[in-house]
Amino acid sequence: MEPLASLLSTLKTLDPGVLDQEYSVVRSQTLSLKRDLALTTEAGALKENIKKNRYKDILPYDQSRVVLSLLTSDSDSDYINASFIKGASADNRYIASQGPLSSTLTDFWRMIWQHDVKVIVMACREIEMGKKKCECYWALVHQSAAFGPFTVHNQGETCPNEDMVVRNLTVTYQQDTRSLTQYQFLSWPDHDVPYEAAGVLDLLERARSSQGTHTSPLLIHCSAGCGRTGVICALDYIHDLMVTKQITTDFSIMKIVLELRRQRPSAVQTKDQYQFIFTSVACMFEQALQPTRPQLYCNLSELKTKPEKPERKTSLTSPHPSKRSSKQIEMNDTYAVVNKSKLSQQPPTKSAYSAVALPRSSRTLPTSHHYDNDPAGASAAPVYSSVRPRAKPHSLTLSTTPIYDIATSASQRPAEGPLMPHNNGEYHLVPADQLSTTDDDYEDFSTSVTDVSNVCSHGNIGFNSRIQKPRGPRDPPAEWSRLER
Repeated sequence: MEPLASLLSTLKTLDPGVLDQEYSVVRSQTLSLKRDLALTTEAGALKENIKKNRYKDILPYDQSRVVLSLLTSDSDSDYINASFIKGASADNRYIASQGPLSSTLTDFWRMIWQHDVKVIVMACREIEMGKKKCECYWALVHQSAAFGPFTVHNQGETCPNEDMVVRNLTVTYQQDTRSLTQYQFLSWPDHDVPYEAAGVLDLLERARSSQGTHTSPLLIHCSAGCGRTGVICALDYIHDLMVTKQITTDFSIMKIVLELRRQRPSAVQTKDQYQFIFTSVACMFEQALQPTRPQLYCNLSELKTKPEKPERKTSLTSPHPSKRSSKQIEMNDTYAVVNKSKLSQQPPTKSAYSAVALPRSSRTLPTSHHYDNDPAGASAAPVYSSVRPRAKPHSLTLSTTPIYDIATSASQRPAEGPLMPHNNGEYHLVPADQLSTTDDDYEDFSTSVTDVSNVCSHGNIGFNSRIQKPRGPRDPPAEWSRLER
């Protein structure tokens, strides 16, 4: 336990700036790994397999991809966007997969059946921010659904807490039936991290309990199978190192993440996800050093009660960021995906996590993310600004022809950013560096129209009703030019 205590002390005192530098090293070293190990993605780039990839720039390496050998029809191929990842004590401990598409549902179940998967960890929702992130590959509770030759029956669902759904499934193929358990974690926003580590660690503890002594791989997926999936693989890998007493004083989370990236592209996809691993590992080590604690928390040692969870608003007409408090900005902008029904809770104070949770330098506003698959190097600075449009009333059918001009004040400089709407229909300037520059997996839903009964009234939908000026000089009336006799 001595190395564990020393490492825990180090994790609690790490400077976020050090983690920023480490993550930059991870990204640069990833490129070196791909070059030095000659990692290729030829199978995923084949014309017949392109449509099987949810994201065209996340393809499994040929050296570690899952090859499907179970054939259920003449049209089956051996390709699926999934990768094997080695564990701390066994090869092919994990399968890191993208969320299945409607066209790959049968392939997904072929993989599950071929490798006799007993436990699935799903780290996303089917729909996030209005976009499909994963196709539903199970049946409704107490019902059955067919996916090609596989029949899946949902034996029942439980919700141990508001962050998790547990489904007990059976799958039948050629008169043979097998059981498996699916754990779906609901509170993990895409390209971001959960608000606390305890929920994820509890999820993994339950998954390990269901896995038991089975030697089949643990199937882990999110949407792309790299960001959230990579974090879960890293945490479970480190847990195995801990319980098998393989953690020494030269323990390095950065090396573990690089090893994951050697097997699955972009595993642990963002800087915040990388920092979250440190927070979770500190929580994990603290629990291991205090085995008599009845529950797993990641907070101050003197904290006696479970920290309340931050409020997550469901309103689509929330105030503009300039009118919200810092706590509202901190949680609402990040957790638009995972709104909960309990709105009476308050966020924990900052001190509740200061002993273990690592501070995040960019927590007050969404940050721009860096991706390894961006050939341009993924500049952190936004290259353009955009105007967030108002929502269009359903009762109107607007013409595609512009009916008004968008004038830009001469005093508005590019550095001041675009115009953003207030609740009163007016606009004000927002600095460009406060804009979220995440990828197009996110959609903004906002409207300030509260009364559409008179949509042409001034200020209701953000444009004026001035009469359009003539486009050029017109000939004078003919009577003006007649000579009087």
